[in-house]
Amino acid sequence: MLGKMIFFPFSCFEPKRPKLLRSSPQVSGAAVAFVWKGKEREVMGECEDGKEYRCWEELLPDALGLIFRNLPLQEMLTVVPRVCKSWGRVVAGPYCWQEIDIEEWSQQQSKPDQIGRMVELLIGRSGGSCRRISVSGLPCDPLFSFIGDNARALRTLEIPRSEISDSIVETVAPRLSNVTFLDISSCTKIGARALEAFGKHCKSLVGLRRVMHPIDLVDKVCQHDEAHAIACSMPKLRHLEMGYMLIATEAVLEILGQCRDLKFLDLRGCWTVDDKFLRERHPGLRVLGPRVDDCYENSYWEECSDYSDDSSIYSWEFMDDDYYAVGSDDEAIWDDGQGLENLEVRFYGGGFSESFAGFDWPPSP
Repeated sequence: MLGKMIFFPFSCFEPKRPKLLRSSPQVSGAAVAFVWKGKEREVMGECEDGKEYRCWEELLPDALGLIFRNLPLQEMLTVVPRVCKSWGRVVAGPYCWQEIDIEEWSQQQSKPDQIGRMVELLIGRSGGSCRRISVSGLPCDPLFSFIGDNARALRTLEIPRSEISDSIVETVAPRLSNVTFLDISSCTKIGARALEAFGKHCKSLVGLRRVMHPIDLVDKVCQHDEAHAIACSMPKLRHLEMGYMLIATEAVLEILGQCRDLKFLDLRGCWTVDDKFLRERHPGLRVLGPRVDDCYENSYWEECSDYSDDSSIYSWEFMDDDYYAVGSDDEAIWDDGQGLENLEVRFYGGGFSESFAGFDWPPSP
């Protein structure tokens, strides 16, 4: 009697398709099929050259983590842990969370506490080894402090539209000394003090994104103090984005005078900057803007439009870590009406605990 069959897409390369049993469903695309037989876990599929495939659950956790990172957040947290215990342990550990990219998901959230709980969950799973965090709209100073305390190996920090203050940045920046790229676009509650703190303590910083939304700057006259802070505290910058900041040519020249390694400068929307003069003075510098042919980034304009996004795609009610353990059977919060397109998991036969009693599994062939 067959134990279980799992189909899992491998996006890194195109494997040779094994010969499937007659009772096995058809596999489309790049897929690998394994069949376990009782406790012996015999591989039933064979390659064209006669070699057998190795069981996925026997892969090293690091290798599984690299594969799982290609899956959407929803599937990684709810689908993968149900395949088998070894996969559940991989997702619950640090292997999948060296890079935490939930920016797209966080942009769809209407409740700030959901973002906070997700950040705490994933950073906790990373075990302090996270190298990149990308999340939009950190709701409060304590959450930023949590990142500083638990992600000290961080090298890339992307927190656009976050509600953090100058004072918390001055406190937390010393714990983020390994950061090499920083995105603080549209963080309206911070200014020159925060930039100076980042530059002072992040000695290896080579990339900065400080792109603003025009509406963010309605009450501001200029941001020359921020340009001065960048020039004085970030001399190793090679990539700088300052889109729509209220700065003049003199402020940009000050930055170029101090940041001699700068290779790319984004000045889109900085209408008072003389880009022709900059190109003449610095012929080796790639300058983008200030004039742009396309509209401002769509994701920023959406919040100012009458468009009502269907938040059902990301409207799942966030629960604690235990919720994502193997055996959770409440699928209602993930009901997006589209199903899973790339991951097909089918179980046959018994061998499940009572925690799976709510599922209608097909009969064993």
